[in-house]
Amino acid sequence: MRHLIPYVRHGAWGRVVAPAIAVSFSIDSREGGKVAEQQRADVAIVGGGVLGLAHAWHAARAGKRVVLFERDAQARGASARNYGLLWPIGQPAGFLLQMALRSRELWIDLLNQCKAPMPASGSLHVCYREDEEAVGKEFCSLGPAQGYTCEWLDAQHTLEKCNALRQKNLRGAVYSPLEITVDPKVVLSELPKLLKERYRTEIRYSSPVRRVEPPVVETSSEAWRVDSAIVCAGTDFETLFPGEFKTSGLLRCKQQMMRTAPQPDNWRLGPALAAGLSMRFSGSFQICPSLDGLKKRIASEMPRYEKWGIHALVSQGPRGELTIGDSHEYGQNADFYDKVEIDDLILDYLDSYTSFHDRTITQRWQGVYAYHPEKPFFLATPMKGVLVITGVGGAGMTLSLGLAERICKRFFE
Repeated sequence: MRHLIPYVRHGAWGRVVAPAIAVSFSIDSREGGKVAEQQRADVAIVGGGVLGLAHAWHAARAGKRVVLFERDAQARGASARNYGLLWPIGQPAGFLLQMALRSRELWIDLLNQCKAPMPASGSLHVCYREDEEAVGKEFCSLGPAQGYTCEWLDAQHTLEKCNALRQKNLRGAVYSPLEITVDPKVVLSELPKLLKERYRTEIRYSSPVRRVEPPVVETSSEAWRVDSAIVCAGTDFETLFPGEFKTSGLLRCKQQMMRTAPQPDNWRLGPALAAGLSMRFSGSFQICPSLDGLKKRIASEMPRYEKWGIHALVSQGPRGELTIGDSHEYGQNADFYDKVEIDDLILDYLDSYTSFHDRTITQRWQGVYAYHPEKPFFLATPMKGVLVITGVGGAGMTLSLGLAERICKRFFE
């Protein structure tokens, strides 16, 4: 747990075992006088996205009485708007890679409990240029000693893994068997059901929380008495503890993404696909000295891709649809208008190395996630008994269960 301690400023909480219950007593509400009926739980989770659900699961498994609050009818933030990829291959070597691998183990257990599909399709980082090949081979040489499961495939074996790739100029690929594709919609619907039915967790949708001051957590319609609270509010920096966020260094990152129609005849993509553009973003490939040359070439030859932080990654959902993206625009307030130029650049690059049966785009959207330019996540305790966790960047699906396990073990022991 030494990796978590630098981000934490206060203490821990005790252990109580029982289902969440309702008891009657009165408290003072900051607005509107008395609240006559109050609920009781050990832990309140604020935020029904993947990170909040992960903390709720671990807290419930530790025997805690848990209540989870989600401001919308269902989570609508970054957890609902991503590839659905569990992506250990993208994490830097060290404790984040180990956290991602542990998270993967936990996801397999959890998805089995939910009876949710989870094809372990793996991933390919395909290489069409000499510098991409150099980075790929170097990574496959250095990576296993750093904890990565990977191998270099020549062009023929790469095509055997995925017949959607263009053969011309293909040099090979970095293959990893560990990546898993899940459906975010299934996760956000089935995991709450599991929490309610198996772990007796209370879940309150359409319940924006306006006050967190243990022993009180208060929404606009009810109040709960709790021992502690974990706030996983994503990019909402303004509602709860705005002073913490103001000095946190957190940014928002906007992404543009797209989805095709389901591919015909039950055609399957196989591994999730990435290419040279993705290598420059990935924390894993930073171990390769040859990566600098690749970055310089892309910055020189592809300035518009550099400007918008574009790479072209594609995964396939359970119904056969392809999810495509993405771009990266950073700032406190991301532009809410999508840019046609960005979508065109993504599709043009994707077309340079793939050929699909049906490229019809049926959905376009943007996602926004919290990101810290220097830390892998943001963790703070603004008052005793309250933990704020956000800023896992684009790795929420990949890290959430492993990160929540570490946090809950530390604070619920």
